[in-house]
Amino acid sequence: MSLKNLNPRFGVLLLFILAAGIIRVVLGADTNMSPIAMFTPVGAMALFGGASFSQKWKSYAFPLLALFVSDIILMQVFHPQFADGLLYRGWVWNYASFVLIVLLGQLLIKKATVPNILMGSVGAALIHFFVSNFGVWISGSTNMLTGLPYTKDLAGISSCYIQAIPYMWYALVGNLIYSTIFFGSFELVKRRLRFAQ
Repeated sequence: MSLKNLNPRFGVLLLFILAAGIIRVVLGADTNMSPIAMFTPVGAMALFGGASFSQKWKSYAFPLLALFVSDIILMQVFHPQFADGLLYRGWVWNYASFVLIVLLGQLLIKKATVPNILMGSVGAALIHFFVSNFGVWISGSTNMLTGLPYTKDLAGISSCYIQAIPYMWYALVGNLIYSTIFFGSFELVKRRLRFAQ
């Protein structure tokens, strides 16, 4: 395959996804796992991937691959105390939330307008909050206040969601800022390189 046959649009999209994965590892290396660790571009990456890749399978494959690789690095290098095998407890629910965020990007952001990106960013934060924290609760993860697994009752799931609120706020701010950067930069690059939609 010659360089002339390479799709510049696809290459630019991959660079954005790669940058998101690298930023996530750098910010996620926080050993205290404080709420600011959620100020990463992964939600925006999934939203952006869903809205930007012309082939739907790539919308899912590349953001999820970036999430998977960054998860492995974070769990095996920076946070082995939270690792449950290769990843962490409840990882399936976290990945399910990102699949839904990609789908949200596909359905909501047909055009990169401020209202669409704003709604998508808020929707992505809420999807991740509800789905991933349900996974934290159902998988028997540890309650940060008691050090014991969350109880399998209304009190347990309520405590799980309440403790996750600060993390959700950082995820929301991250979605808003990184979505603005991703979508805005991509629009500028598209105009500069004049590649097709």
